Amino acid sequence: MRTGLIRLILVCLLLLVVGALSTSLFYKPLGREGFNAGRAYQDVLFQTALGPRVPGSQAHEKVIQYFIQELKRAGWQVTLQRGERLGHSATNILASRGTLQPRVIVGAHYDSRMTADREIDQSLRGTPVPGANDGASGAAVLLELARTIPTSNSEGVWLVFFDLEDQGNIESWDWILGSRIFVDHLTTAPEAVIIIDMIGDRNLLIPREMNSDPELTAELWKLAAELGYENTFLDLPGYRILDDHIPFLEQGIRAVDIIDFDYPHWHTLQDTPDKVSPASLEIVGNVLLAWLKR
Repeated sequence: MRTGLIRLILVCLLLLVVGALSTSLFYKPLGREGFNAGRAYQDVLFQTALGPRVPGSQAHEKVIQYFIQELKRAGWQVTLQRGERLGHSATNILASRGTLQPRVIVGAHYDSRMTADREIDQSLRGTPVPGANDGASGAAVLLELARTIPTSNSEGVWLVFFDLEDQGNIESWDWILGSRIFVDHLTTAPEAVIIIDMIGDRNLLIPREMNSDPELTAELWKLAAELGYENTFLDLPGYRILDDHIPFLEQGIRAVDIIDFDYPHWHTLQDTPDKVSPASLEIVGNVLLAWLKR
């Protein structure tokens, strides 16, 4: 009898947990909640379930359509910016509210790398990577920001999903092609640009990226500490990274790269959703949401 009761209690607890998780996945009205880490993680799962989002693939096209659907559902105007660099076609996804030119840009790349060049087994290095952390995590945080940024704080804010960031060191390709196309077509300079990349690591440690604008970096890291995230946003110098913030910096625009580059699964077939933590997505999402509200 006692064993049966224990089983019944365990089943009931399991149903409660499943119910809570499934409820968190449904879309909720804009501005009535904070950053929903569970929903952001589901966006990571959705992207990776499509397969590698390498340029020209069906998964790449399907994820574009998914972003458009979710952004419009959250009340954003969506523009597809198509361009070409080094003979390769890119599709940047621009989300905005109102008619203002971008005052603030928050961006992330959504393409995943077409070669697993960091694999130990050389026979696997030509295989596309899943890109759960390197690609899907940043795009997932952008999507969840789109759902949670109050309308009153979104005027002049653009969310930009950059294409063709991650194909460098491959013949005829280079890094950060999508963001270079975007900057080439800017008509006004935004006040600030924040790029997020590889921010889903379960052991998330984000030092100051040393190419980034020092003033904007200090502002974000100070806010992170105020929110209690000083053990994640480390007040220490990190790497100099070639990322989507570089084209903006080259034009004299304040830009910062929020990135945890010490990720052992970078450019390998092990960059899978189990390496991504909802808690990490939430930390970065909360910092960005608080900064945008200010």
